[in-house]
Amino acid sequence: MIGALAYRARAPQHARVFLMTHPGAIRSPQVVRFLKHLRRHIRGRVVLLWDGLHAHRSLETRAYVESQRAWLTVHRLPAYAPELNPVEGMWAWCKGTVAANLCPESLTPVRRQLRRGRRRLGHHPDRLWGFLHKAGLSI
Repeated sequence: MIGALAYRARAPQHARVFLMTHPGAIRSPQVVRFLKHLRRHIRGRVVLLWDGLHAHRSLETRAYVESQRAWLTVHRLPAYAPELNPVEGMWAWCKGTVAANLCPESLTPVRRQLRRGRRRLGHHPDRLWGFLHKAGLSI
């Protein structure tokens, strides 16, 4: 699973969740595919914060990010600092609510529950902004 939270400085009532599932580990091709997905849905400049996942630092990912500098700026969070990552707050919320006690034998029920969670979060942008503020960040 790969995910992102999108915020607009001039529209505090507007925040969005982006999710993509992939069976197996997230590697460079999935990261690049997700960045292309974000580009299709978010217009204008994007500042992306991400952790030290190896796929974020790979040659393939770095080459793609470098080619997208016109719209994409990337900042890496410090190592071992999930408390600074708003997406970690979203994952914690999902694990504690929409996916609590979920023990599926396939990825399909997980996808379904996370889609429900994304819809629930979409109805509560204040919760999405709470993830940002809990990480000590602001726009």
